[in-house]
Amino acid sequence: MLSEVLLVSAPGKVILHGEHAVVHGKVALAVALNLRTFLRLQPHSNGKVDLSLPNIGIKRAWDVARLQSLDTSFLGEGKEEKPEQGDVTTPTPEQVEKLKEVAGLPDDCAVTKRLAVLAFLYLYLSICRKQRALPSLDIVVWSELPPGAGLGSSAAYSVSLAAALLTVCEEIPNPLKDGDCVNRWTKEDLELINKWAFQGERMIHGNPSGVDNAVSTWGGALRYHQGKISSLKRPPALQILLTNTKVPRNTRALVAGVRNRLLKFPEIVAPLLTSIDAISLECERVLGEMGEAPALEQYLVLEELIDMNQHHLNALGVGHASLDQLCQVTRAHGLHSKLTGAGGGGCGITLLKPGLEQPEVEATKQALTSCGFDCLETSIGAPGVSIHSATSLDSRVQQALGGL
Repeated sequence: MLSEVLLVSAPGKVILHGEHAVVHGKVALAVALNLRTFLRLQPHSNGKVDLSLPNIGIKRAWDVARLQSLDTSFLGEGKEEKPEQGDVTTPTPEQVEKLKEVAGLPDDCAVTKRLAVLAFLYLYLSICRKQRALPSLDIVVWSELPPGAGLGSSAAYSVSLAAALLTVCEEIPNPLKDGDCVNRWTKEDLELINKWAFQGERMIHGNPSGVDNAVSTWGGALRYHQGKISSLKRPPALQILLTNTKVPRNTRALVAGVRNRLLKFPEIVAPLLTSIDAISLECERVLGEMGEAPALEQYLVLEELIDMNQHHLNALGVGHASLDQLCQVTRAHGLHSKLTGAGGGGCGITLLKPGLEQPEVEATKQALTSCGFDCLETSIGAPGVSIHSATSLDSRVQQALGGL
């Protein structure tokens, strides 16, 4: 087992095009968001496993000896081969109850906190099972991603945990060499990270699509179609405004609403879904061209696609007055916006063309903030899960991860 401190980060995600249509067999484009979750893992010898999640107010510690004495056969104890895709299956309800008992959380603990702890314990016990003795570790995870906003915060958490635990247990090598500020794992190692991260997502979401953890692992832009995920080659890093309307939404109800509208008006809604699919495909084509030689004309096409998709999503019934307000405010500043994710509130993205004057960007952000929204400037197409040297992280992140 490695003895050095590991610093890992993984990005969140936004859906660029294909929301809701993807549920009905159409293409969706998901892109890595340059807001990241950071993890510090420090091995020690005090016989405890410490987990600190300051964003959600979790600080827990477990005795390694107690965890070691658990009957963990349901986690695959005793297998000698290196974990592969089928090694870790979805825990049964009885197994989840066992993990809840181990977690030792109070009955009134918030669901978000409970699921984060269960995902950690599951990954820790599963990945570290081949060690002669379970390792004593101190783990701090801090995120720039707001939880529950549809930005892939749980996936970035699971990916960061999987990467750090696999590395410290030497299931995959540490790719960081002397003099490196940041580095990434090989394709084969990233595939293993992604497989384990998906298990963490299963603990949190039950039956996830796998898109969020794939985007967080690989970064860039991904195409998702009927369960198949593939990476776009050399997608450009696009500058955006990310706006959180702070209006809560019920994803399940919104998905059901689209399905009901499709059943009620099939000749109207089916063509809308087909059109959204065409928008995703056209955007994929343009992004492919931009990877080679970006031009202003291509940004203008992306803006048109954004506008058309937003109108289609409103026609599907997943818009919201807050999102209309977001689009109106940015349009007044010559910018183009759409919802991202389930809709009904939540978040929206606004494309920023190259050469846009910073005072205009700041004026737009101020106008959105005045509406009661949270707004920040960031980018999409960010790198996937990465490992960092201590000196490569800025002081704000170092402080959040425990004053490194």
